[in-house]
Amino acid sequence: MSRDGRLGVGIIGAGRVGPVFGAALGGAGHAIVGVTSGSDDERVGAILPGVPVLDALEVARRSELVVIAVPHDELAGLVAGLADLGGWQPGQLVLHTDPAFGLDVLAPAVARGAIPLAVHPAITFTGTSMDLRLLRDAYAGVTAPGPVLPIAQALAVEIGCEPVVIADADRASYAEGIATATTFSREIVRQATALLRQAGIESPGIYLAPLVHTAVDLALAGADPAADVDGAPATTIDE
Repeated sequence: MSRDGRLGVGIIGAGRVGPVFGAALGGAGHAIVGVTSGSDDERVGAILPGVPVLDALEVARRSELVVIAVPHDELAGLVAGLADLGGWQPGQLVLHTDPAFGLDVLAPAVARGAIPLAVHPAITFTGTSMDLRLLRDAYAGVTAPGPVLPIAQALAVEIGCEPVVIADADRASYAEGIATATTFSREIVRQATALLRQAGIESPGIYLAPLVHTAVDLALAGADPAADVDGAPATTIDE
């Protein structure tokens, strides 16, 4: 890390998460030194203008902090493969964004002296600059070894999130909770809109939006007793 705390950051993964994560860190004053290519380099170029497009090995070699945001089934192989190629460096920060993995997946990098961090921003990314606004109202699940936990927390804050520490042993439960909330709600809304479309409603998404938003808000308030108001059960809905 440089004397003023600013880092040279490399982004491995050009999907919805990595470039936005990089843009947020860039906005906090870090230097984005490279990003890997993806299926939509034009979109990535708009989010990270002027950032060199490099292969994963070169990104790793140039960076003080490497942010890995790749599909779940590619993460372990990527980390191990870069270790075999000499991509990881002693003292380098290696951060992944996958909610389901803790620190073990970064073991090949750690074996070569890298420092493991896991930071998962709890939003549904669109891959556009709109996500930068969403991050400012979001939380991030943070896992790191004790001595470097403040670094992981600080990075979460710098992208706009409120950090919440997740124990390494609890990452599986954390991931299941995140997956349940996102997958279940998405599928339920799809089913509901299909049924309303069958009933002749031309714009079922617009029709359902106030109802779904209110129902979710009440359910979330019920999950947090401190959010209840006037002593009324937040989960009660008069039908």
